Amino acid sequence: MYYVKKRLEISAAHRLELDYESKCSTLHGHNWIVTVECRARELDANGMVADFTHIKRRIIDMLDHKVINDVLPFNPTAENLARWIVDSTPKCWRCTVQESEGNEATYEKD
Repeated sequence: MYYVKKRLEISAAHRLELDYESKCSTLHGHNWIVTVECRARELDANGMVADFTHIKRRIIDMLDHKVINDVLPFNPTAENLARWIVDSTPKCWRCTVQESEGNEATYEKD
C-alpha cells in the first residue's frame, strides 16, 4: 500500500448552527491546518497515489478566503469539514482539520 500526506493551510470564516448558546454561532475566522491522507494499492500511470497539487487545488479553490457557510451545504464544524474532504477527494481515506491550536477533528473512512 502506498500513502501520501498533504498538509495545507486555509484562511476562512464560518459560523456554527448550534442548539446551545456559543460565541461560535457568530461569524468568525480561522487559519485552518488541513492534513489530507490518500492511499492506493497501485500507483497511477505517473507513478503517484495522487498529485499533491490536485489535492491542494481541490481544497484551496473551494474554501480559502471564503465564508464556508456560503459554499458548503452543511454545518461547517471541523468534523463535518474533515468528512467532506475525505468524501470529495479521490483516494483520500483520512483527513484532520485543525481550526486552532489544540482543536482538531479527524475523519477516517472505514
